[in-house]
Amino acid sequence: MSAVEASKSHRTLIVANLTAATPILLQEVERRALDRPTAFTLLVPNVQSRNTADWTLETARKLLERAAGAHVDGLLGGEDPFESVREVLAHGSYDDVIISTLPKKRSEWLRKDLPSRVEELGVPVTTITPPEEPSPLKQFTEQFSAKAPPAAGG
Repeated sequence: MSAVEASKSHRTLIVANLTAATPILLQEVERRALDRPTAFTLLVPNVQSRNTADWTLETARKLLERAAGAHVDGLLGGEDPFESVREVLAHGSYDDVIISTLPKKRSEWLRKDLPSRVEELGVPVTTITPPEEPSPLKQFTEQFSAKAPPAAGG
């Protein structure tokens, strides 16, 4: 995509950390890229170790680039996810934000209502939350109970 095309395209900020490479997010990026020219930027806030984050950011960016079919910029944010998003939005012109969270029960961002707080900054927000995955013990128990023969006599 040329600089002129990039300036005319839709601009989406993706906010993700551990979920940057989840299939549901990659599918959404691919869908949007096919729908219209879109320039994506990945923001990874609340990074504990900069060395680990650099590897994670680079890996996540490459996966997102594959889904988008184009270059994806990458940014490392600060400790507070909301402040990181607010700062990026204040210094860039984005048309919308995708926030990719952990499953509902484990998501600190959902507990802190990050999507609604970002929406209050005046930008449309799409929240992508994968479904809870059952624990291996629960899967085994369900599988075992489904195969168990009916109890005898009674």
